[in-house]
Amino acid sequence: MSRHSVRKSSKAGAPPGTLIHIGSQRTDAVKITVFDYTADLVNERECQVEELCNYCNNKTITWINVDGLHNVEILGKIGEQFHLDKLLLEDILNTNHRPKTEIFQNYIFVTLKMVDMNTDRSGITHEQVSFVMGDGWLISFQEEGGDVFDGIRDRIRKLQGEIPKRKVDFLLYRMLDTVVDNYFFVTEYFSDKNAAIERDIFKNPTPEALKEIQTLKRQIVNFKRVVLPLREVASGLEKDGGKLVEESTHRYLRDLYEHIIQVNDSIDSQREVIASIQDLYLSGTSNKMNEVMKVLTVISTIFIPLTFIVGVYGMNFSNMPETEWHYGYYVIWGIMLIILSGMVIYFRRKKWF
Repeated sequence: MSRHSVRKSSKAGAPPGTLIHIGSQRTDAVKITVFDYTADLVNERECQVEELCNYCNNKTITWINVDGLHNVEILGKIGEQFHLDKLLLEDILNTNHRPKTEIFQNYIFVTLKMVDMNTDRSGITHEQVSFVMGDGWLISFQEEGGDVFDGIRDRIRKLQGEIPKRKVDFLLYRMLDTVVDNYFFVTEYFSDKNAAIERDIFKNPTPEALKEIQTLKRQIVNFKRVVLPLREVASGLEKDGGKLVEESTHRYLRDLYEHIIQVNDSIDSQREVIASIQDLYLSGTSNKMNEVMKVLTVISTIFIPLTFIVGVYGMNFSNMPETEWHYGYYVIWGIMLIILSGMVIYFRRKKWF
């Protein structure tokens, strides 16, 4: 087992709420950044875990971002300061957890996959991200630094847009909406890959194309698992958010739900496309094999009468009058060439090759 990861089997037999990081260590040290803001001012800084208690009961809006989940001691201290349930911390540390929403008395927990494109659009990357939202504060837990929230940070720094003017539930909505918006880039990637594979198969259905099809099918299925539970996440926030989710935010959450449905429908469409491309590949290879068999059958058919003639005159009977002919060899060759030419002309007229 790698020193940077802990397998699920490590939790076998452990009591509920035991804090064990399940996943890969993606960063060397845990980094904690804080945005503390109102509609008129903003304070951005890095801080130590011991300082977070200053933001538990602030009158401002506080966004605490934690990069790195491998240090269970730090996450345990965060849990103590904000009175978070041990089972919730256990879910945060499990980077393979299914997306879900859980409503507690004083806070809301959301976990999902943050998906982003590689810089060269050669593939997609997955990262577990979890949110815990309380009264006036929001904590985001990520596996490593670098995310899709730079636009939100810029708006907070410049005190622009709705985020600085609204309560913390709107900040949670905007972060979830940003994650879901990036899913559309992934569906576009799948669409482009499908089109490229389809073009290659039309030209030449090679075994490499089949490998690409299988890889893309796997990616689409995995992405489907990421997106499908998010319907429950958005619906749960709207229906069961209680006092922590403002009534004015409900319509935004409904819009988020519709975006998730659109992404889900797009994934289903791409699954159907890749299935049809696989059928096209199988049909292309079958047609290619049929063409080869047709050529071989034509060649075999042409040589059947020639082989018969050669076989007849290859018999070693002493009483064969033609073997005594002075021009017999040339006559036989002439007959075979006539038969060959006639069959070739006939097959071409039939458009068999």
